[in-house]
Amino acid sequence: MKMEEDANGLWRYISEHEGFYGTIKNYTKDFIVTEIDIHGQMVTNPSTSDGQSSNVTEACPSVNKSDSGKIVNPKCSLKPEEYTPDRRDTEPCQNGDSFDLSLILGQDVNEEIERFTVKLRETSWNPSDSCGEKLAYEELSLGSFPDKHQRANVHRAVRHNFPFLLTVTNQSEIRVREDPDFKHLSGLVSEEEAEDFFRFIDAKIPNSVYTFKSDDQKVHRTAVHHFLSKRFGKLVETKSFSDQENKTAITVRLREKPKKRTADECSKEVYTAFILKKENLETLEAISYLAAILGVLPSDFTYAGIKDKRAITYQSMVVKKITPQQLKEKAGEFEKRGMVLSSFRSVSEPLHLGRLQGNHFDLLVRDLRPHGQDRTGLDSLVEEAVENVKVRGFVNYYGPQRFGTGQSVQSDCVGLALLREDMVTAIRLFLTPEEGDGPQSVAKRHFIQTGNAKEALALMPASKARERLMLRALHRYGTGPDGCTRAWLSLPHGMRVFYLHAYCSRVWNEAVTHRLTTLGHKVRQGDLVRGKNGGRAEAGEPSPPQIHAVTAAEEEEGAFSLAEVVLPIPGNSVKYPENAVGTWYQERLTRDGLQSCRFRVSSLKLNLPGCYRPLLALPRNLSYRLERQGGGGSHQETNSKSPLGNLDADTPNMLLNFDLDTSCYATVCLKEVMKCDP
Repeated sequence: MKMEEDANGLWRYISEHEGFYGTIKNYTKDFIVTEIDIHGQMVTNPSTSDGQSSNVTEACPSVNKSDSGKIVNPKCSLKPEEYTPDRRDTEPCQNGDSFDLSLILGQDVNEEIERFTVKLRETSWNPSDSCGEKLAYEELSLGSFPDKHQRANVHRAVRHNFPFLLTVTNQSEIRVREDPDFKHLSGLVSEEEAEDFFRFIDAKIPNSVYTFKSDDQKVHRTAVHHFLSKRFGKLVETKSFSDQENKTAITVRLREKPKKRTADECSKEVYTAFILKKENLETLEAISYLAAILGVLPSDFTYAGIKDKRAITYQSMVVKKITPQQLKEKAGEFEKRGMVLSSFRSVSEPLHLGRLQGNHFDLLVRDLRPHGQDRTGLDSLVEEAVENVKVRGFVNYYGPQRFGTGQSVQSDCVGLALLREDMVTAIRLFLTPEEGDGPQSVAKRHFIQTGNAKEALALMPASKARERLMLRALHRYGTGPDGCTRAWLSLPHGMRVFYLHAYCSRVWNEAVTHRLTTLGHKVRQGDLVRGKNGGRAEAGEPSPPQIHAVTAAEEEEGAFSLAEVVLPIPGNSVKYPENAVGTWYQERLTRDGLQSCRFRVSSLKLNLPGCYRPLLALPRNLSYRLERQGGGGSHQETNSKSPLGNLDADTPNMLLNFDLDTSCYATVCLKEVMKCDP
């Protein structure tokens, strides 16, 4: 078995043929990828590709955009965007509810709560007082209120008269105590403004706006923004603006309350399936463009798998909330970005990751030449190589594109930082500039050197959707641990989890090299193989596969072949080999500080159960053809029928066609054929 060192570590080959040199991806048309759907059809055929998963249902989303503009508070007479503290104080509610605590609680309880608040504020605002004195006035019971409407009226009235108090219900009893959020805000703005702001929050008038007094201290405004976003981010959105006198103030707008949707409404959700042809674009980058043009979120797009960047690719997609007609109307704008959409049709549900059989590849390898000087035996070298891979397959490594080719910091390094829950380091790695002075590198370098997310955002090209989302969030929430966590949460789930998967893929690559180096080609005791039920190696499988550890007797009798061996991709639901390879996994994770890792990052809503990946992959329907043009070569063939364009004169080129299962890499298959990096 041949082994070589490359940029991704030690690389093992499964066959012993010599191989040859050649180049791929000179042009994007040299590398064409076509998705094979779950019915076994290539998605470029509109008559057979349906792009939907009819046997899979999606749970109804509980939140949808509510109707905008003319919602009024059913309790009060104010209309949207008309909230002012003075008007709210003087104008009574229409339903007869009162803010007069002497009427609601009685005169005695009203006087008691006033004495409580005086003592509370004296002890809270005076650090010289003893803790014991403060505890005596820490909480006050207002009594029991069996009627639900009466309790609601008490809460509203107390909060209106004493915004610095927090009301708590325990069964039917209502108790009050100091509100720590009010205390925090009153340390940033005046106490009067804090009271008015909390009345504004309690009024809950959709789309209403509250404006703080002008503040020329940017650092101070940033602190106010961060507090409001952290504590009330689900209720309000904040923004600084400058008036005609060039004074800057913070405005706070109350968000619309999402409208809960019935099951009947859910069934009417609009989904449109289509085929996406893209060129020289990452799948996630293409989705960002599509979302921006259509005015929806990237998370509204679903797909079965991610496709190569430097290639022409065809794949099925489904978008939510967009009709086929809307997609057709934007066709011209899509084409400007290197995308062509076709086969628009309404479907009943989204796509799911892993809902495909694999991919078909049409590759052109240019300028073939032997590893040695003698070119006379090149045809036989190619034939031997292709036949070996057709029969024996190749080691199922993850390809370099899994980790980010040409990047200063590869994706698996970012994933490791996320698994360690070191959000600040993960952000700095993500925004580490590449070599050169391209606009993206300039923007990243500026952020790393200055920490100024706003200025870096202005420098970042509009095409870099992920980087812009990150920088926008860092500008809003800051560059500390909490701000960096929020920055990661600004990315769609599929983008966040990609980096964790990249780290686990790196570990798997190293594990398979270690397994082949130490245990060889034969199946050994403790190796893992699939049970009788089979199952898929990647996400989207219908049920967990049965994994069996090979026994000593099974090793002795040769019950299994190397093609049946699987290795675990790290996660919280996998078992590891019951031999030296299992020990290697534990040592490898320990070196990275993950010995106790549960492969969950709760703050980012990420969970990695792990899965099992076959050690070997076998291409299907593999065929090739050598073509030459002019110059008296041994094969005088015309290129008029070549699907991949004109070939270089006087040099042999190879057209290679094959199918691979999902998550297998054509570049890895080609490397086994050629015994070098293509």
